[in-house]
Amino acid sequence: MTSRETSSGKSFSIKNVGWKHSAGTRYVLFLCLAVLFYVSLAPDLLPERYNIQVGTRSEKEIRAPMQIPNNKATLKAQEQEAERVQPIYTIVTVPNENLVVSILDRIDRLNQDDQVSREDKISIYRLEIPQRSKEFIQNYVNANRSTAKYSDKLLDEMLKVTNQQAYRIPEETFIKIPKLTTKDIAEMKPVAREIVSRLTNDQVTEAQAVRAKVAELVSASTLNQRTAREVVQELSKLAISANKFYDEEATKEAKVQARENTQTVYIKQGDVLVAKSQLITEDLYNLLDDNGLLKNEVNYWPQLGLLLLSLLMTWGLFLFIRQSDTGKFRYNNSQLLMLVLIFIITVISMHLAGILQSAERPYVGYLAPVAIGATLVTLLLDMSLAYFSAMLFSILSSVILNVHQGQLFDFSFGFFALVVSTVAIFTIHRASQRSTLLKGGIMVCLFGSLTVFIMTLISNGQWNQMQTLYGIGFAFAGGLLTAILAIGLMPFFEVTFGILSALKLVELSNPNHPLLRKLLTETPGTYHHSVMVGNLSEAAAEAIGADGLLCRVGSYYHDIGKTKRPSYFIENQNNMENPHDSIDPKMSKSIIIAHARDGVEMLKEHKIPKPIRDIAEQHHGTTFLQFFYHKALRQAEEHGKEPDFTEEDFRYPGPKAQSKESAVIGIADSVEAAVRSLRNPTVDQVETMIEKIIKSRLDDHQFNDCDLTMKELDIVAKTLKESVMGIFHSRIEYPEEIKKNKTNEDTRRSG
Repeated sequence: MTSRETSSGKSFSIKNVGWKHSAGTRYVLFLCLAVLFYVSLAPDLLPERYNIQVGTRSEKEIRAPMQIPNNKATLKAQEQEAERVQPIYTIVTVPNENLVVSILDRIDRLNQDDQVSREDKISIYRLEIPQRSKEFIQNYVNANRSTAKYSDKLLDEMLKVTNQQAYRIPEETFIKIPKLTTKDIAEMKPVAREIVSRLTNDQVTEAQAVRAKVAELVSASTLNQRTAREVVQELSKLAISANKFYDEEATKEAKVQARENTQTVYIKQGDVLVAKSQLITEDLYNLLDDNGLLKNEVNYWPQLGLLLLSLLMTWGLFLFIRQSDTGKFRYNNSQLLMLVLIFIITVISMHLAGILQSAERPYVGYLAPVAIGATLVTLLLDMSLAYFSAMLFSILSSVILNVHQGQLFDFSFGFFALVVSTVAIFTIHRASQRSTLLKGGIMVCLFGSLTVFIMTLISNGQWNQMQTLYGIGFAFAGGLLTAILAIGLMPFFEVTFGILSALKLVELSNPNHPLLRKLLTETPGTYHHSVMVGNLSEAAAEAIGADGLLCRVGSYYHDIGKTKRPSYFIENQNNMENPHDSIDPKMSKSIIIAHARDGVEMLKEHKIPKPIRDIAEQHHGTTFLQFFYHKALRQAEEHGKEPDFTEEDFRYPGPKAQSKESAVIGIADSVEAAVRSLRNPTVDQVETMIEKIIKSRLDDHQFNDCDLTMKELDIVAKTLKESVMGIFHSRIEYPEEIKKNKTNEDTRRSG
């Protein structure tokens, strides 16, 4: 066995035959992946640049490489929204009732002063009452300037308006005021306070309109004296002032807010920015320049960044495959090529959804069947690789499906792709029927829709109700599309690359398959033998990390060639003579050896995949038919002839086992036949027999072309022993039983 151990304990065979195991081909395929990443991300991260100048005509049509903002149109829309903002008025709460009360208090004190003549009192009232009103407003403004409650401009506006709307008390009122007694003023205070408080409690923009209501309220009051009513009426009109004023700063802030809340006007991806031969104006030039579409200066940093990102993603995939436990995949370029095709299909599906997507319809991106890549990798290659690929698909989708200008990645689409890909892997990694793909698609639909709903809630209502429903609907449709594509693409990959997926293997294991039905009806002994070999080989293969399902199904078909001459094989010779007893050993050898070749031909006729045909052809390798060789030697000696044949003439034509699966099935085939030939097998006999069979094949160099290690052969031997004990439990005698049976026999003899 030509194999060697790596430092990590893993083994690999030294095989570099053909492109499938060529290191150069492998690196070329990884380079193709890097190019795919670069090309798929470039349209979104690296828009094309143009060398044009103002006043010249464009030599080509320039289209928007992505959705880009139209700054001029956006500015115009902002100004329109700002113009729609109505002037904002702010209410300033002024205790006007305190003004009228303070004036009445002053009148009461001055009227009681007998040292001041009536004419002087009239003069004092003529000057002091209007001044008190003016100072009252001024003091209120001064008191509020140091606070943040009202802006200075608003207070200035208040002074301006109150001065403009100031009330002038008629001259005859000043003449009547000295006549008021303390009793009159005491009756006037509550009336005046109530009127002023009531009228200024509402919003007052024009004081004159409110003052017109004073006379009616005074007439309805409890005041009976005419002079008192007239004075209260005039003082109330004086105290009433506007309390709602134009707020310039609030209006400006509202306009600023309106501009900020105005949605950006976008030029849709693919829209014509500049027609061919169109004159480049200053506005067009600025539009192109603002969006980085001009070659004003050489800048290769973005290209370098994208190149490094593509190489980083490829390098990560390379390292993951290199360190993966699935060694058969690590060194098979056919499977790597299949991985490249899966990535291409997935990226194309993302771009197709991106074409239908826009800033107004970002939810269309959820239609992309982003989970198709992870699904195919799981079914055709390896589940752990599918998880790593899901992360790469998430990165790609977050860029390709991103519609937000100035944002490299869109978390929502990246997270969505990761969730649906993970759900798809988890759902179908043990798929045994085609219908499982549809079930997996339904799970992708449900979890994809749930993810969209969750992200909508997290975004705090960024989408309206209709957009949310559309997003959920497109996510559901994307899951169904994933299932449809998976079901449609699986046969393509199986036929093109000659691989066997778990789904295909399960289909081939159906007992109603024509070949298996033929095996059962025509050679029931061989059928039973094949089923037993399948049980043994599956357990042994899984113990060393090989494909157990392939071993089981391959075992079902490995002896299908025996159906051509069933009576020449011992498991089918029930109640009949062995035909080999009456024919030449060379003829017997030819018949026995032919079953492998006949099986391959029958499998080809029924279009059975190559891995199973290889098992049928290789499970005997180039092993030696000792029984017929020695029988031929005895016959030659009996006839006194020199043998005209050699040991090589009594060997299977091969080839030797090329895979672990073929080698394991070959061992299990011999073990099952050997155990069946034992009349009363014991545990020790079984263990010795298994070791002898493996050692015999090892000494015969039957494992030279496959990558089985000595450690794995020990595991195979141990697993086969345990499996044989379980399958033939009723036939195998354990040491205690042997000892008991021997004691019983000695007792009978002595009796």
